[in-house]
Amino acid sequence: MAAALLANTLYSVGFVLEKRALSTLPSLSTRRPLTLLRHVLRTPLWIGGSLALAAGFGAQLAVYRTLPIAAAQGIFVSGLVLLVLLSSRLLGERTSGREKYAIGAILTALLMVVLSLREDADTVSQHAPTGLILLICVPSLAAGLWLYGAAERRSRHRHRLPSSGVEYGVAVGLLYGVSSLAIKGVSSHLTTSDIGGAVRDLLASPYPYLLLFTGVFGLIMSQAALQRSRASLIVPVCTTVTALFTAVLGTLAFGEPLPEEPLRLTLRLAGTALAVSVLLALPRHDPPQSDPPTKELTSHES
Repeated sequence: MAAALLANTLYSVGFVLEKRALSTLPSLSTRRPLTLLRHVLRTPLWIGGSLALAAGFGAQLAVYRTLPIAAAQGIFVSGLVLLVLLSSRLLGERTSGREKYAIGAILTALLMVVLSLREDADTVSQHAPTGLILLICVPSLAAGLWLYGAAERRSRHRHRLPSSGVEYGVAVGLLYGVSSLAIKGVSSHLTTSDIGGAVRDLLASPYPYLLLFTGVFGLIMSQAALQRSRASLIVPVCTTVTALFTAVLGTLAFGEPLPEEPLRLTLRLAGTALAVSVLLALPRHDPPQSDPPTKELTSHES
């Protein structure tokens, strides 16, 4: 629990620092990835945010060794509260009433998942069949890249309403969901004995290569999306998609059983269903900005 809450804090701080840094940079595009990387790697504030995210990654490795994958995702969602507070204080982003209700519902879903935990009854698995992992991850990566590309094409339409970033958040969330499964797989190879054998086994698995792919593409896609959209919306969407993807498909892939007691099972499934419903209900577009009222000329001024 402590490692999960630490990861939440590090991720929230990292995203806000990156968003703050991106607001000072020229417009970034995934079609010019080297230019994007050159800009961000020259920005100290962005580097600080990236280091915070990297530290969160380290904390996440510890979480996956001690908590069931579905339960861990429920706790990770709690970071949305800190993210919204930091976005409001440091970025000046305003959250609509509908979005506040959505965040409240997500926190309720988190509480339901946490209440479904019982340390002496939950099983933490460390292994998954390679074929099943690839069957889950490869189509998910393709879907994320396609959805992001479709959102990019629609954003270039001149008369389209401004996007809220939901599509970007879902696309990046799919990539980070795959990354989360890869982190779970890497955690299973951590050991203090026979390190050489563990490294060979790790390199023979798909996990480091999935991490490399999602790391490169997730970095480029997330930075361009974060620059264009509010962090207080795109990151909760991304986090929710990642959590649901990892909880549902990760539980299946790693063979971690759901609770047998009816009450705990109901809490965990209902919490997941509530989070999905919130995601589907979020607005896809920001309201158009109203033009400032023009002053009518008097007969003397005319």
